[in-house]
Amino acid sequence: MKLYGATTNQGKLREFDAEALPGLASIDPPEETGQTFEDNAIQKALHYSGFTTGYVFADDSGLAVDALDGAPGVYSARYAGPDANSEANNRLVLERMNGIANRRARFVSVIALARQGRLIQTFRGEVEGELLETPRGTGGFGYDPLFYYPGFGCTFGEATLAQKQTVSHRARALAAMREYLQGRNESASDSAE
Repeated sequence: MKLYGATTNQGKLREFDAEALPGLASIDPPEETGQTFEDNAIQKALHYSGFTTGYVFADDSGLAVDALDGAPGVYSARYAGPDANSEANNRLVLERMNGIANRRARFVSVIALARQGRLIQTFRGEVEGELLETPRGTGGFGYDPLFYYPGFGCTFGEATLAQKQTVSHRARALAAMREYLQGRNESASDSAE
């Protein structure tokens, strides 16, 4: 079974350790109009699955901060504006969190799996942590330098990729998808016997 990741985000591809959908860079992306991570992941997976006969997975992910009522949420990549970069997004989160004691936050990832325009399943992963008042570390991407994970005693920006892949939201959603696909393969093998 061929499985492709539908993202041009090199940080995500590294974390997924997946092959990108061939020709992805030349395919116009769908508009992300969903109100939830699930909505957006499904839109992307269905869109890109029309360009191959294999399985395609797409994720929508972001940071949800308790004190900001779940923001930046589905707007994580464009929190500071449509052309914002990670530095601008981080700066805006820090501005809005200035003086707030409750720093609880979580990363959320939803992966949608599709094949030839048909949704197969969605998978959700979350990891809890808290936001620091200043960024630490140069690893990872996005909000990683702000996201302190107590289990590591450091931010995701300070953690190695190997460490992050053991607990991250994306790793958890990916593990759930792989488990699902393994179960489907085993069922197909059992029914063929």
